[in-house]
Amino acid sequence: MQRLLTLAKQALQVRRMMEEVLVTPVHLPSAAHQRFFSTASAVPLAKTDPWPKDVGILDLEVYFPAQYVDQTDLEKYYHVEAGKFTMGLGQTHMGFCSVKEDINSLCLTVVQKLMERTKLPWDSVGRLEVGTETIIDKSKAVKTVLMELFQDSGNTDIEGIDTTNACYGGTASLFNAANWMESSSWDGRYAMVVCGDIAVYASGNARPTGGAGAVAMLIGPKAPLVLERGLRGTHMENVYDFYKPDGTTEYPIVDGKLSIQCYLRALDRCYAVYRQKIQNQWKQAGIDRPFTLDDLQFMIFHTPFCKLTQKSLARMVFNDFLSASSETQASCYKGLEGFRGLKLEDTYTNKDVEKAFQKASLDTFNQKTKASLYLSTYNGNTYTSSLYGCLASLLSQHSAQELAGSRVGAFSYGSGLAASFFSFRVSQDASPGSPLEKLVSSISDLPKRLASRKRMSPEQFTEIMEQREHFFHKVNYSPPGDTKSLFPGTWYLERVDELHRRKYARCPV
Repeated sequence: MQRLLTLAKQALQVRRMMEEVLVTPVHLPSAAHQRFFSTASAVPLAKTDPWPKDVGILDLEVYFPAQYVDQTDLEKYYHVEAGKFTMGLGQTHMGFCSVKEDINSLCLTVVQKLMERTKLPWDSVGRLEVGTETIIDKSKAVKTVLMELFQDSGNTDIEGIDTTNACYGGTASLFNAANWMESSSWDGRYAMVVCGDIAVYASGNARPTGGAGAVAMLIGPKAPLVLERGLRGTHMENVYDFYKPDGTTEYPIVDGKLSIQCYLRALDRCYAVYRQKIQNQWKQAGIDRPFTLDDLQFMIFHTPFCKLTQKSLARMVFNDFLSASSETQASCYKGLEGFRGLKLEDTYTNKDVEKAFQKASLDTFNQKTKASLYLSTYNGNTYTSSLYGCLASLLSQHSAQELAGSRVGAFSYGSGLAASFFSFRVSQDASPGSPLEKLVSSISDLPKRLASRKRMSPEQFTEIMEQREHFFHKVNYSPPGDTKSLFPGTWYLERVDELHRRKYARCPV
């Protein structure tokens, strides 16, 4: 209690100082401030209420590699029919990392960029958790490497560690951050969630479904994107659809058909639990009606490839259809009456159901989900950060006025498996200078940044994948490559010594 009171007094003192004079933040190079959009207070929060209000995402930053390979080029390179990757997967470009970058460097880059843009003091962060499945050390967490960024500030009192289960780790970290902030452990400071991965596959059909990137999110109260309290539907089970038991390689073992079935089954079950919970909340408020997809203004999904997302939205419509009364089925789902009486568990491989509901839900998909696939389409799968890249895409493709007051549904899936369905409530205030307007403005340059990357040939891409294989778990080397090919301000792997210790450096901003 004494510590909380001390923190509160310190925060109030800083606020008074900020009112009197304009204070320039320390530890941050001014040349890096290219986008000045911050939705957070520049000082640590004082814990004045027993239960913080509207906990959620205050700000976020996205990072992706500076080079990509075009999927049409890969179609020709692999001698497959035109459209197999671009139409079949719904992908146009795939970002990838050279041996100069690893999961630590990706996360260093995205955290530093978020802190520099928001101009927050480094001691205003009290929790930092990393979600990733890109493991380069079986003991040492990525979080410990990120502590290097906080060294000059003297802030070592930062809770949180790495969380791993395939693509679900970022969501688990987000839930943990919100739980910390809504608990007696919260000391009044911000939380930060970092999720990132390098998705690579052995040469073959799965390789075009790769990608790389990271997202950092600042979590706090009075957020423009509020995590709706008590509304999480979770499903977990033991299955081997995608896993990485071989520590000598980056590549996973994948059962593609099984993984898609697991994904859709998890969506069915998570959506059912979420609907039941929100309907229970509604009943307490005097509202007695079923929850449907119509109650979500936007819907984002974990996106291994874009076509799966379209199937998933159609699956939600199918769930609503089966749950509806006969009268509602006849009036709102015309032409689909022939699918009455089917059971969800019997339809995971039913192509007639899939095609019929994809066709019936196409307009809904275009309205609620398509905009969220921008980053996935142009960068590929980023595992733990995929869902939050979709959130960033949604923000980049809509105005604050279009987003204000909406409910955004979110489905997170990690093979093995762990999955959750949850939702954000967007702030009503979209006025100039509001936290929502600042957040949307901060991510509006996403298309421009993607367009600034360098296009690499399939031969160059393949050569770099071979380099990654060669240097995986090697010691006593400096990774080859030109740092000038990286974006300004990017952290990169400078050297691995004979004891596997990694040293990093940063490109000039």
